[in-house]
Amino acid sequence: MTYDVDPRTPVLAGVGTCLDDAEAAELMVRATLAAGDDAGPGESLLRALERIAVPRGTWSYGDPGRIVAERVGATAAKTHLIDLGIPQQTPINQALAAILAGEIDVALVVGAEAKARAARAAGRSSSADSASMAAMGRRAAGGGDEEIDQGEAKPDVHQVPEGELVSAAEIEAGLLAPVQQYALIESALRAHEGLGIAAHRREVGALWARMNGVARTNPEAAFAAPLGADDLAGEGAGRPLAFPYRKWHASQWTVDQGAALLLCSAAAAARHCVPRERWLFPLVALESSHSLPLTRRRELYRWPAMAVLGAAAEARLGRPLRTVDHVELYSCFPAAVRVQQRELHLPLDATPTVTGGMAFGGGPFNNFVLQATAAIARRLRAEPGLGLVTTVSGFLTKPGLAVWSSTPGAAPPLVADLGEEVAAATGAVDEVRPRHDGAGTVAALTVTFAGDAPVELVAILDADDGARFVARSRDAALVARAMAEELVGRRFATAGGELHAEIARGR
Repeated sequence: MTYDVDPRTPVLAGVGTCLDDAEAAELMVRATLAAGDDAGPGESLLRALERIAVPRGTWSYGDPGRIVAERVGATAAKTHLIDLGIPQQTPINQALAAILAGEIDVALVVGAEAKARAARAAGRSSSADSASMAAMGRRAAGGGDEEIDQGEAKPDVHQVPEGELVSAAEIEAGLLAPVQQYALIESALRAHEGLGIAAHRREVGALWARMNGVARTNPEAAFAAPLGADDLAGEGAGRPLAFPYRKWHASQWTVDQGAALLLCSAAAAARHCVPRERWLFPLVALESSHSLPLTRRRELYRWPAMAVLGAAAEARLGRPLRTVDHVELYSCFPAAVRVQQRELHLPLDATPTVTGGMAFGGGPFNNFVLQATAAIARRLRAEPGLGLVTTVSGFLTKPGLAVWSSTPGAAPPLVADLGEEVAAATGAVDEVRPRHDGAGTVAALTVTFAGDAPVELVAILDADDGARFVARSRDAALVARAMAEELVGRRFATAGGELHAEIARGR
């Protein structure tokens, strides 16, 4: 059979997902076998694997790629473990680059979480006596049966992140929970657009209701119960987490989900008899390794890094991203989606998901991008065109962006780390202080809860000299005001890490 592309062209030959009641490593194996079946003569291609890359999850395996390799007969494969803080798009990009360069022919990127299984196991064992618990031994982070004990096993390649994800001031202020950081970003965007509290909640509710509607049509969605815009704008979104976010605004990681992407050169796809109609082509595979913590970003409502990636993608594609046929934006929180829509110039009234998003489709800790890519691949085979998948690492810190096509591009795929360009485009605050005594203007805020009760206002402020700092208040009246009226942009006196009296404008 004659093929119409350069032999070194990377192709996505097979995708597999698994939602079984099994520990995480077993989910990875089953997803890999499914990806092999999806490519056609799966055993042949799987045995030819030269690289198996796994993004780290909540499990404790030392070298999960080796478990997969042994189970699928990939005896020659080198294993890669990708630590947290590295974008989930990175192992995909690295595989594509290695295929393009002729370093390898066949690669697998696979990941899984089994936290729902762990929750079920915890429920079953909650009444067990101490002797029974001791007999259970060490259990998997994935739950249920004992996690495969690899001893001191280590991968052939262990990748660790570079750069600062959170600042020392954020650590000292205890500003580490993702829901708090994203709620702060949400408030900054709300204030920048002048929405007001009520209108903003309605806008978030409408967007999330559209995502929920897609989940209802996705047979693999973990949480497809219907929720409408009114529900998701108010108490129907579940218990409060950090204002304005409630449970169903957040990524849900209590899932049993695995996904695998089988990548190879066109030559390998032909050699292993992968049907030509199964091939999908990466046109753009971008990321940025530049890292700047939230409090150091001058514009808290923006993500210039994603704008840089989007512009580069559009230049290579020769068309705006808003014209792409199928879209899956990383959706850990509404702020992530809403900021990306604006930076990529996507329509704000669209529904940027084919899975239902991480709140409703399921958000398996550190491998949702694999789930998203598999879903986009399936959609492209059913409805040919272009598919966009984005990645969020950290707190809108390191982005990733891929565009997949049902037809090959006119040029090799653009695979690049645009960290230098991102650094040049991102305005930074020179100094972040652990605390500040004096006046400050609120740049972003949220309210934290104890149960259903709002207890504390947390704010990022700008001092008059341009420095940035974090302050808090447990004053009940001020906490209530923060949830009823816009306080971003207001000036406050601060001392000892606490917000005090509001300072009238002009003073």
